[in-house]
Amino acid sequence: MALIGPSLMCADMANLQDSVLRLDQAGVDFFHIDVMDGKFVPNFTLGPDLIKRIREFTNKPFDVHLMVEKPEDYLNLFIESGADMISVHAEATYHLQRTLQTIKDQGLKAGVAINPATPIHDIEYVLDVVNYITVMTVNPGFAGQKFVPLMNGKLRDLTSLINECGYKIDIQVDGNIGYETIPNVLKNGANMLVCGTSSLFKQDLSLEGAVAKLKGFIQELEINKV
Repeated sequence: MALIGPSLMCADMANLQDSVLRLDQAGVDFFHIDVMDGKFVPNFTLGPDLIKRIREFTNKPFDVHLMVEKPEDYLNLFIESGADMISVHAEATYHLQRTLQTIKDQGLKAGVAINPATPIHDIEYVLDVVNYITVMTVNPGFAGQKFVPLMNGKLRDLTSLINECGYKIDIQVDGNIGYETIPNVLKNGANMLVCGTSSLFKQDLSLEGAVAKLKGFIQELEINKV
């Protein structure tokens, strides 16, 4: 079944510990932690001190998404704070292959993220050093944006490329991943879903209810596909 990862930038920051504990118990697969520097994207979000603080409340993997310029300068900071997976943007560093290899050499899963307008060709020559690819389905920086429709074709092309090259790489989707968009992203090869206000953090549902509803929806899609 596709993996569910709540985007903690969408959580209630005043009750973050409680949210992490409840989401963990509800059975999410990983926690997605967006780090923004106000330069690569026009926003600021979670930092290493906060990550270190919530690390003690769950054993689920921490997927740290570095939306920062020169991410290679900050890898050790986030590794020490408790990251299990780190993704860096292809657009944010001059030394993408070396940065990804550094992450892997530290025993973490290495991910490369690409913005909606970034062509797949830009990451073709780092596929041998990545564990997962994060396809941004909105332009990064803020929650609540609309899914970019052409990203379904991009996912399909990326899946074909990975299969043709014989690599085993997970495909993560990030941005407006909800009930309207999940069927197509799964069909086109995604298997890691970053979930925020479109599916998990809903005012009319408890966190437990939202996770259960989403799991049931995904399970039904995958059964019907078979």
